[in-house]
Amino acid sequence: MTELNRRDFLSKSTSCAAHIALASIAMPPALRAMWANRPLGAVVAREPFGSLEKISDGVWALISTPLTGDRTTLSNGGIIAGRSGVLAIEGFNMPAGAEWLATRAKELTGKWPTHVALTHYHSDHANGVAGYERPDAKPVVRSTEATRSQVLEKNLPADPARTDALKDVTFFSGTAPSVVDLGGRTVRVIPRSGHTSSDVSLELDDPSIVFTGDLVWNAMFPNYVDAVPTQLSKSARALRRQKATTYVPGHGALAKEADFDRYIAMIDEVEHAARQGHEKGQTPAELGANYALPASLGDWVLFNKIFFERAFTAWYRELDKK
Repeated sequence: MTELNRRDFLSKSTSCAAHIALASIAMPPALRAMWANRPLGAVVAREPFGSLEKISDGVWALISTPLTGDRTTLSNGGIIAGRSGVLAIEGFNMPAGAEWLATRAKELTGKWPTHVALTHYHSDHANGVAGYERPDAKPVVRSTEATRSQVLEKNLPADPARTDALKDVTFFSGTAPSVVDLGGRTVRVIPRSGHTSSDVSLELDDPSIVFTGDLVWNAMFPNYVDAVPTQLSKSARALRRQKATTYVPGHGALAKEADFDRYIAMIDEVEHAARQGHEKGQTPAELGANYALPASLGDWVLFNKIFFERAFTAWYRELDKK
């Protein structure tokens, strides 16, 4: 990557889609394949772009595998079903991804999704939301008001179908927890921030399952383009439960406690390096070019030095204000 292209990527890329696309170019095929085949739940459907894993009765996670080359979906998502409603999580990168998940929901639950939830605005989580609509079904789309505004203002290319799908959004509160009642099953929606200014997590208490959005990535170095790192750290830590829990990260395989704790250790290492580099007067580019995560943290895919630079740039934005 030339210096000009590197700068262009850092300044203009505002979604995780570019983060994933750039990384997949450099990743060895064997590593891509290994990352794509780590199911934790029973796989009930599989496509080149991802696998649908059953986590519990009435709960499934779509684990996307975009590094194989198919980018129909780039982020993870899922299905939560109750007696009277079915919630689909995320709008994905393309309408075909949303339509695929809705079709699987119909097959598995007998219902087309009645609700759709977006965890944040990034295009890989929202641009395909129109795929949930069909002539005889228009699910209630739910997001924070800020997420809807950012999708419409920032996500490119513009799409009239996406705009129409977001015309009548039912807003989650950006400041207080809310719930989605699916009939015999209640999904708690918790407003958070850190990855973007308007993140939400979607949580079940019994069974204990957390859809984290991009506040957590599993074995994949995260995208810091919109991050406020101190808030990211705070929000991620707040997701950790003290009982056995399945975490559905925004990207990467399903996670359990050890995976979650490794993620926290990783972002702590990034913070430590950022603070040291800032104190020494290094630029984010200089720091990123020479940085490597400790071997004790294991393998983190999508390594490209530009991702480290982006993380340190986010940290410096905060540190420069102090």
